[in-house]
Amino acid sequence: MNESKAMILGAAGTRLTADEIAFYRDERPWGFILFARNVAEPAQLCDLVASMRDSVGRADAPVFIDQEGGRVQRLRPPMAPDYPNAAELGAIYARDREAGLRAAWLMSRLHAMDLARYGITADCLPVLDAPVAGAHDVIGNRAYAKDPEVVIELGRAASDGLMAGGVLPVMKHMPGHGRAFADSHKALPEVSATLDELRAHDFVPFKALRDLPMAMTAHIVYRAIDPDRPATTSPTVIGKIIRGEIGFDGLLMSDDVSMHALSGDFASRAEAILAAGCDLVLHCHGIMPEMQAVAEKAPELSGKSLERARRALSLLAPRDDMEETVARAEFARCFEAVA
Repeated sequence: MNESKAMILGAAGTRLTADEIAFYRDERPWGFILFARNVAEPAQLCDLVASMRDSVGRADAPVFIDQEGGRVQRLRPPMAPDYPNAAELGAIYARDREAGLRAAWLMSRLHAMDLARYGITADCLPVLDAPVAGAHDVIGNRAYAKDPEVVIELGRAASDGLMAGGVLPVMKHMPGHGRAFADSHKALPEVSATLDELRAHDFVPFKALRDLPMAMTAHIVYRAIDPDRPATTSPTVIGKIIRGEIGFDGLLMSDDVSMHALSGDFASRAEAILAAGCDLVLHCHGIMPEMQAVAEKAPELSGKSLERARRALSLLAPRDDMEETVARAEFARCFEAVA
């Protein structure tokens, strides 16, 4: 059987069209990603996830979602409860370290319960960005704290909670989005910090959690490393910093190739992302001509990229036996205790 291609793709709506099914079957994306536009009700979402996997003939094809809590949460009531943002977990940690760590673990464990019932197997969490004063609020309260050491502890707890529930974590946005003074969905942020400043702050959480199976890049120019290209398309940032200095040897995906921080057409964007050293191109919007352009440039997964993809999926373990009602009650008490 042919291997999957080095891409993760979205879909346009709540059900796959005949064109989407044929396209996925022929082009074989390694995985899929869901957004709010794909979600209507429980049976529909289960059917959509199953049909995505059916289209590529792989029961283990990973299905991703951004389910952080706060403003970045694709599943909403009644599909899943509204959850607090990461900064609220950080506030608990600031008052009581153990309570904060438990709250972060429990929230991720509950995310895993919510996602697993629909067949979703990967969550783009934890956010390991550590903001600096004055940075754009595109990260803002999505970050656990400004202190990288706190981010490490809460990020590890969140990752462990997902894994305990049989869901894979994806840390983001490597090597650090906390200094961005623009929203990379709309423009290309540039960071002027020195390499020593980045090493002392931004890189620290990613280095500490470099054993996690998957990570997502930042669409940010780090002038001290590569003044011409954002991390996502920079062989220098990926090779010397992410793979070298940070020491991450897991599966590296781009942030969304559709974001306005990147320039050029979709074929050239995809080509630049893969040439820089990313293992996978992420395309989120489900727009067919754009996906076709990405697929044209995405090769079959092979070599180290294939090894990393297989290793990530091998870490999907059976979930623990935690009772949902017990977990939800304990999570609520975490917030009562510090109210």
